[in-house]
Amino acid sequence: MTETRHDRAPGDASAPSEPSSVLVYTTGLLLAVGLTATSFWVANTSLLWGPGVALGLAVLAIAQMGVHLVFFLHITTGPDNTNNVLALAFGILIVFLVIAGSLWIMTNLNDNMMLSPELMDLHMQH
Repeated sequence: MTETRHDRAPGDASAPSEPSSVLVYTTGLLLAVGLTATSFWVANTSLLWGPGVALGLAVLAIAQMGVHLVFFLHITTGPDNTNNVLALAFGILIVFLVIAGSLWIMTNLNDNMMLSPELMDLHMQH
């Protein structure tokens, strides 16, 4: 049998409903809530080694992003998702450029606007 896929807008009531979509969203919701609760536990527990808490939170954050991409945004590896993946990659690139550019500008300003050590010593003596 051939499975027919229908392109439709989100929330389009005239499109055929998929009974498994409720299961997909419920699974995504349960995973997201579980990961959120786990990250709160990781942040407040004394069972983990101190520097390991940041790594644990980073791993849980990446897992949370994966759950949202797969279960809610429906980003898959299928050939019909090429535009979605490219739009996501472009968005990540823009966010990276904004953050990296801001840090670069702030570092440059900090280096260029600081008083030299000689002037700072002279200023502190008066």
